[in-house]
Amino acid sequence: MPVEMSRRRMAVLLLMLAAGNLAALAGAFTLGRFPISIKTLFDYMGSRVLGGQWTGDPEIEHVIWNIRLPRLLVAFLVGGALSVAGAVYQGLFRNPLVSPGVLGVSTGAGFGASLAIVLGAGVLGLQGFAFVFGLLAVLGAWVISSLSRRDPVVTLVLGGIVVSAVFSAGISILKYLADPDSQLPAITFWLMGGLNGVRQVDLLPLAIPVIACSAMLWLLRWQLDTVTFGEDTAKALGVSVTWVRTGVIVCATILTAVSVAISGVIGWVGLIVPHLARMLFGPRHQLLIPVSFLLGSLFLMGVDTVSRTLLEAEIPLGILTSLLGAPFLAWLMIRGRSW
Repeated sequence: MPVEMSRRRMAVLLLMLAAGNLAALAGAFTLGRFPISIKTLFDYMGSRVLGGQWTGDPEIEHVIWNIRLPRLLVAFLVGGALSVAGAVYQGLFRNPLVSPGVLGVSTGAGFGASLAIVLGAGVLGLQGFAFVFGLLAVLGAWVISSLSRRDPVVTLVLGGIVVSAVFSAGISILKYLADPDSQLPAITFWLMGGLNGVRQVDLLPLAIPVIACSAMLWLLRWQLDTVTFGEDTAKALGVSVTWVRTGVIVCATILTAVSVAISGVIGWVGLIVPHLARMLFGPRHQLLIPVSFLLGSLFLMGVDTVSRTLLEAEIPLGILTSLLGAPFLAWLMIRGRSW
């Protein structure tokens, strides 16, 4: 178990992780089918920051500003959001195998996106449908849990399983009804996750809820720490477990829904990254939440860079995260690591 960290050591650690993200961001800018040198990247960014006129190759400007910058920033935000959602869910449910999609938000968003594709709703409609149905899925799990008289935590998870099954069946029906030449491939590729369709206009609608909900969860860090010791202990310490649970679920659901709406379904990020953060830096949410965000963003930027540079055709992110996440979980199980 990591030793207790002073505030100075915590600040140094977070600065190092932030610097690692900046280094990864700069490196990812240079890689791809259109290689760009670090010097060219800095020259262009300098001209943008200082308000000067870029006099270089306009293709370089297009690749940096319209393609790679939005994509990398979205990878940063989505990776961080999914990791934070996974970290707080694992603490709230006191279960190391909980992921951001435990309450059905990913499956609900997948159904919404599939429905939008079948209806021909366009990119904006797809993102809107995915976000709304992701929220509706969690609301359905919440209603099932509220109507049950048993343990609210257990029934909430079971409600998520029920809702996920229903929306999964809905996705299968939409695949069956979809045009096999255009709509079915679009549904399939969206469900595998990817950032190839990211645009600059996606940044602000993603950044605002991700930053706001991550900050809100960090403000609940002490209450989350007490809840991990059990409801009775938390109540004895004066914590309103119901309000904490509600706040955490609402914020984590928004983080997951808005991420899935932009990037598609990307699994394992919210499962393995919080594990890694907890193994390295301990279970206290004061540090776990920001570390999970920075590690998750670093992880997804790296995976996205590999997905678009490894082969001629871009590899869906969900495939790569599964190939990395499953062996990591198996290693934890074989090693017998204490959860």
